[in-house]
Amino acid sequence: MAELATLPRLLLRNARELRTRAAIREKDRGIWQSYSWEDYHAQVRDFALGLAALGFKRGDRLSVIGDNRPRLYWAQVAAQCLGGVSVPVYQDSIAKELAFVWNHADVSVIVAEDQEQIDKVLGLREQLSTLRYVIYDDPRGMLHYKHDWLKSFADVQALGREFGKTHGGYFDAAIEQGKADDLAFVCYTSGTTGNPKGAMISHANALETAKMAMSAEEFRVDDDYLAYLPMAWVGDAFYTLVMSLVVGFACNCPESPETVQRDLRELGPTLILAPPRIWENMLTAVQVKGADAPPLKRWVFDRFRGAAERAEILRSEGKPIPLGLRLAIALGEFFVYGPVRDQLGLRRARWALTGGAPLGPDTFRFFRSIGVNLKQVYGSTETTGLVSLQPSREANPTTAGRPCPGIEVKIADRGEVLVRSAGVFRGYLKNEEATREVIDPQGWFHTGDAGFIDPRGHLVIIDRAKDVGALADGTPFAPQFVENKLKFSPFIREAVAFGDQKPFVTAMIAIDMSTVGNWAERRSLAYTSYMDLSQKPEVRALIREEIRKCNETLPEAGKVRRFLLLTKDLEADDAEMTRTRKVRRRYVAEKYTPVTDAFYGGRDEVELATTITYEDGRQATLQSRVRVEDVEEAAVRG
Repeated sequence: MAELATLPRLLLRNARELRTRAAIREKDRGIWQSYSWEDYHAQVRDFALGLAALGFKRGDRLSVIGDNRPRLYWAQVAAQCLGGVSVPVYQDSIAKELAFVWNHADVSVIVAEDQEQIDKVLGLREQLSTLRYVIYDDPRGMLHYKHDWLKSFADVQALGREFGKTHGGYFDAAIEQGKADDLAFVCYTSGTTGNPKGAMISHANALETAKMAMSAEEFRVDDDYLAYLPMAWVGDAFYTLVMSLVVGFACNCPESPETVQRDLRELGPTLILAPPRIWENMLTAVQVKGADAPPLKRWVFDRFRGAAERAEILRSEGKPIPLGLRLAIALGEFFVYGPVRDQLGLRRARWALTGGAPLGPDTFRFFRSIGVNLKQVYGSTETTGLVSLQPSREANPTTAGRPCPGIEVKIADRGEVLVRSAGVFRGYLKNEEATREVIDPQGWFHTGDAGFIDPRGHLVIIDRAKDVGALADGTPFAPQFVENKLKFSPFIREAVAFGDQKPFVTAMIAIDMSTVGNWAERRSLAYTSYMDLSQKPEVRALIREEIRKCNETLPEAGKVRRFLLLTKDLEADDAEMTRTRKVRRRYVAEKYTPVTDAFYGGRDEVELATTITYEDGRQATLQSRVRVEDVEEAAVRG
């Protein structure tokens, strides 16, 4: 309908029709503060009018930086009410990354959460030519910051209330001017091959994608959704802002990133979206607790977990579950599955989604088997976060689900997944050449992912098309497939597999400091740092055994033959990962050339010069001599 063609018009509808229903909550000093849709509307209106008083105009760009906070969401909607555009950025970005995005997007207003984020902006102030105002949410520590261009969120709202007294009807008139084709967001891609690109997403893109999501999945006005993912990720923009405005359900902001697990357990959301890393961390926590439990409890847990996974495999294959197994599942629900879901905060979850990268089949089956309706979703920034979604009865660890109604998917000659829908973005900001490379004249978006459609009509994603290669003997090699297998181990946080045009597969491993540290402490194995722990002979033996387990599930040619334990985790600050924790393969391959030379040159040691980047851009280099290990004694040497 024309009257609901933009996100701000949906806000007006919700304030009118869902007036007292909870719209957003925030955990503050241990207490959940709740705001109704009427409150949400008033907060957005006052801030929008304050922006207008400061000279914010149609087409201007407003950026937010910080953890998930109601005021940062209200600021984005307020900008859109005035015909402006939201440009969220990652709160953990280093100075160089922030300067690029804010300059590239011509940001004129930045709304920052707290003193930490304000300090980042202050350090870049002279480099940001279009920046006019910086606004902060949390006033703690800000007393001595005196600049004409620096204002508190509350002050801007007070300015807005004064502006509203002399400009009656300004807010509603600004919303009325908004059109479906107006830009709503500029969401920057993860930038696996260089600087991130700004994907321009219109109100029409967002709302049409919302319609497709609602035709594929059930959303309810009384749902509770946990808003804890980075605001710069399109998944957060879509579910926390777009779907909440469209459906009217409540979003909940945790107190801090450190309290997410506790707040999740306390809230018990009905809907949850989490990337694979979160699910893997949850499973690791369960496994560690299980390993630390007394023998009887550990036996009960292992027995009922095994029963649940056998039943889940039978269900996924469409086979009947024997009576004895059904009885075991019923007992398991009482003794194990229900309590585990409750501990994880998933007891009320009607459905849970995982996306952003493939999730290991064992992790997927574990959550499905304990009664969590976990399903895979596939999308990208350029498709407004949605392409395909698994129906509840067809959830499968090997697919990304069926394309949602209204979304066309086809496979190009070389296996690349192409998508066409009303949700496909308008193009890359200030980069027509890159836009033409990914959107062809027929409107198909070239995702860059390699995949196929299986006989059931499900989309299967193999890897990034440019990363799929072959071993020296011609055997196909998809590094992400091997890495996901390795990362199922609770002791492995990250893995980078090599093998393209090589005689065999090798891997660099970053250990999980928490899990391996816990393992070491139980064995009275002393260590001083990540580097010290990762290079212990006992830890190398532990990881060797984990890789052997992984190899049992891999084809002969794809087995990992040699490995090395890194002296630090892979970090986005060091350009090894994107902010969404995708490996920047080209950069990593160049940076760790001595490692691959050692892998395939038959050497047992390698000199590593590891560069560490601090938040302010300073760098330090650590020199170390690292062992290269064979997985098997008779491993093939290149």
